[in-house]
Amino acid sequence: MTGRKRVMNKSLNNDAPRAIYMHIPFCTNKCFYCDFNSYVLKDQPVMDYLRALEREMEYTVQQHPPGTIDTIFVGGGTPTVLKNDEMEYFLKSIRTYFPNWSDNIEFTMEANPGTTDADKLAIMKEGGVNRVSFGVQAFQNELLTGIGRIHNTDDVYRSLENARKVGLNNLSIDLMFGLPNQTLDMLSYSVDRALELDLPHYSIYSLKVEENTLFHTMFQKNQLPLPDEESELNMYLLLMDKMKKAGYEQYEISNFAKPGYGSRHNMTYWRNEDYYGLGAGAHGYVAGERHMNIKGVNPYNEAAQQGLPRLDHAEIDRNEAMEDFMMVGLRMLEGVSKERFARQFDGQQLDDVFQAQIRKLLDGQLLEPTDAGYRLSEKGLLFGNDVFGEFVGSLVEETV
Repeated sequence: MTGRKRVMNKSLNNDAPRAIYMHIPFCTNKCFYCDFNSYVLKDQPVMDYLRALEREMEYTVQQHPPGTIDTIFVGGGTPTVLKNDEMEYFLKSIRTYFPNWSDNIEFTMEANPGTTDADKLAIMKEGGVNRVSFGVQAFQNELLTGIGRIHNTDDVYRSLENARKVGLNNLSIDLMFGLPNQTLDMLSYSVDRALELDLPHYSIYSLKVEENTLFHTMFQKNQLPLPDEESELNMYLLLMDKMKKAGYEQYEISNFAKPGYGSRHNMTYWRNEDYYGLGAGAHGYVAGERHMNIKGVNPYNEAAQQGLPRLDHAEIDRNEAMEDFMMVGLRMLEGVSKERFARQFDGQQLDDVFQAQIRKLLDGQLLEPTDAGYRLSEKGLLFGNDVFGEFVGSLVEETV
């Protein structure tokens, strides 16, 4: 009988997490591609939810007291659908239960264009938010309509102008490629318009057709006019070329930044480090244990009154943690660090643990060595899923 040998991960990181993810699950509408834990705002018990979230903060810091917080990320849903008084309440709650922030904290909030007037942005800034990530997706209104977005390109420019007016200058936008009816020229136009904004950071993702979405239903019925694989590959090559020529560093498969402006919060995930995860459906990773919260708004609200609102939790054994380290770490173009691996895993050597996988990927020219460890090659960047797949279940051992 074979199985994963259970070697627990308790000793990997005894420090308090320095990163927090908070989930606001409300949206003005559900986009056609979205499988995130989100619910249309109308008739939702928003203040009840924010009070429940505050209770989860209280229970969380009792169980795992926080140290100095380096990064906070508020995602959704669309956090900026909160009304001004709700936003003030929410931000005050964070400061109450996580009071110790580093001097250079990165505090990001996701936003949709059209949900951020100057007053709300001023409240966000006053509450500590210093980075805003706008979900733009495309600069053609017909494409936006076709994916279920309710903003238009005018909303994008207005929202960015409002943010800058109140002193929020660390801004990012998301774009997507591989959308229904999107052509290479259309993506080129969107990237050009985005670059004209001269922002510090851009995230550019390929569309994934996920289950439990309208797009998945359409795909199953052969009603989703997606670009073919070659066109999507050409889109990725084009956007990488344009971003590089514009002076942006591609620091992760889908992320580009000016020097010093990479998302430090997301690097927490990619380096497989601990983080608090709070809110309906949120995931967290603390002291060798991953958890997922209850998803539904009302069930979450009820559970949070009694204790931590967990749907599931699992202790991560050392082998799984080492596999995760490689799979997420290789998403970053800096790659994985042998020194960081040894530090996280009590002196174990990356080259010893993954000798066979690394040799195969080096021989296939999908990985290349660096001074610190290994990273994706140019070829590997285009076939990242093949690389990551080499590490899935690779450390399964005979169960004693």
